[in-house]
Amino acid sequence: MNRKPVFDAVRRMLGRSFTQAEVNALDKAIDLAAVALPASEAPAPVPTPAPAAPTGAALGSPGAKLIKKWEGCATRRADGTFAAYPDPGSTDGKPWTIGWGSTGADVKKGVIWNQAQCDARFDVDMVAYVNEVATFLGAAATTQNQFDALVSFHYNTGSIRKSTLGSLHKQGKFAQAQEQFGKWIYNDGKPMNGLKSRRAEEAKLYGTP
Repeated sequence: MNRKPVFDAVRRMLGRSFTQAEVNALDKAIDLAAVALPASEAPAPVPTPAPAAPTGAALGSPGAKLIKKWEGCATRRADGTFAAYPDPGSTDGKPWTIGWGSTGADVKKGVIWNQAQCDARFDVDMVAYVNEVATFLGAAATTQNQFDALVSFHYNTGSIRKSTLGSLHKQGKFAQAQEQFGKWIYNDGKPMNGLKSRRAEEAKLYGTP
């Protein structure tokens, strides 16, 4: 398959060149699209990578490891593929989730992805979340471990911009910010043991030099 027209089109849409992470993610997406699957199991299109973070920030391996630990590639089927599943902590089951915590309009009941599709979607999604956290932080002093912990928090909650945690971090009040992780343990108003444990690990990573 000639990939140049695809890359050229996306490059024009973004108005800039690609980062290496985006090239890798697009390559994976194109490879997956070329694999013929039954219609009932065909993946939704992988979204176009978001623009790279203006600071050149990137998720470190501790952050990626933490996120994947808590998101998990759940509901593995006997054939090695993964089925979308409802949020276990919400009353209406939303958002439906698949792979490494991926959600969106294309993730719903009956959707099935293989491992490569889950991995490719995670890589693409991370570009967007890293971008959002880096843009929010701006020039605020931030260590790599703090950044990783904040990306994990934002990936799970989507609330970096409106959180007291984010505001305190930008003010350089790191001890107070670290304490805020433990307040984000609720789903539909109910405290969740899994969220308690995840927030504790995020707070620990945030405070690790």
